[in-house]
Amino acid sequence: QVQLVESGGGLVQPGESLRLSCTASGSIYLIYVMGWYRQAPGKQRELVASISVGGSTNYVDSVKGRFAISKETNTVYLQMNSLKPEDTAVYYCKIEYATRTFARRDYWGQGTQVTVSS
Repeated sequence: QVQLVESGGGLVQPGESLRLSCTASGSIYLIYVMGWYRQAPGKQRELVASISVGGSTNYVDSVKGRFAISKETNTVYLQMNSLKPEDTAVYYCKIEYATRTFARRDYWGQGTQVTVSS
């Protein structure tokens, strides 16, 4: 059993900042990748940013220079600066991990709403 607890979403004005966090717990041996995805109404879910166990990061072009992903142990953060209305979406945390029997699995969080509006 794996749990992901997300927090930090909300309503902000354009140009403001938010920080999302996601903490994983449960039957996890090792987390390979932690990432944030988002899905806006009527659009497909897209990868926003990810960070590997070694610290390598990856960002979608539209957030480069504005968002920063980081991690501590089993918690991943997404610092979102200079938010724009087009960043409005439900943000989902996802982990790729190994179980204690070394099976490789993915797990998604429930999502947190981010709304950027004046």
